[in-house]
Amino acid sequence: MAGRYDGDVLAGDWRRRKVTPEVDAEPDLVVEDADSGFCGAVVGFEAGAVVLEDRHGRRRNFPLLPAAFLLDGRPVTLRRPARAPVPAARRRTASGSIAVDNVRAQVAKASRIWVEGVHDAALVERIWGDDLRIEGVVVEPLDGIDALDAEVRHFGPGPGRRLGVLVDHLVPGSKESRIVAKVSSPHVLVTGHPYVDVWQAVKPAALGIAAWPVVPPGRPWKEGVCAALGVAEPADMWRHILSRVDSFADVETPLINAMERLIDFVTEPR
Repeated sequence: MAGRYDGDVLAGDWRRRKVTPEVDAEPDLVVEDADSGFCGAVVGFEAGAVVLEDRHGRRRNFPLLPAAFLLDGRPVTLRRPARAPVPAARRRTASGSIAVDNVRAQVAKASRIWVEGVHDAALVERIWGDDLRIEGVVVEPLDGIDALDAEVRHFGPGPGRRLGVLVDHLVPGSKESRIVAKVSSPHVLVTGHPYVDVWQAVKPAALGIAAWPVVPPGRPWKEGVCAALGVAEPADMWRHILSRVDSFADVETPLINAMERLIDFVTEPR
């Protein structure tokens, strides 16, 4: 038997197995099925098999078996690529701003935003509250604006102490427009919306009605609305209105524009 073999067949690491490389089956990767000789580009996956398409547009499915494909003439094991993590959608506040996570509310600044009453303040909080807390701006309700000029002088606005005022029914010729005209400080911005009351700045569709009722002149507007809609008390009506407001999309554009101007004004750097 001597001389039958050129060398010792047991020499070397004969127990080592040849490892077939694993390759991600990325789209357009061209491989050949080792058994059938079908050659094509990866175009997808179906029921755990890779789908190959040849240059004639023919498609065939092949199971992802070990060493079942040839890449550049060498055996490979195809594997389905891991899915890239889908980035979380950016969360937005009720005002439409991008929400900032893990940020505490700032200490209140000297600047303020005034609104005519508690209903106005509640609506502003519902929509712009997150933004205002991050900016450190406090919203304070007034009991009407009849004494606005005196209230502004008492506040003492200045470069680091700005004041924004949101006024209902701010239209040419109205009582509100005459009151506002008396305020002339460059550190105060008074703006508003054309609606009789902030209730009316909520879109009727948000409340499931076609339009706000028309209230005859001389009758208190809120009481007239409640009577037309069959609600006993204004407090009950207000709770219903506020419960139907989830974001800026539920209120009219003039209110949105007015509030955005006020926020920009009181947060503008000195």
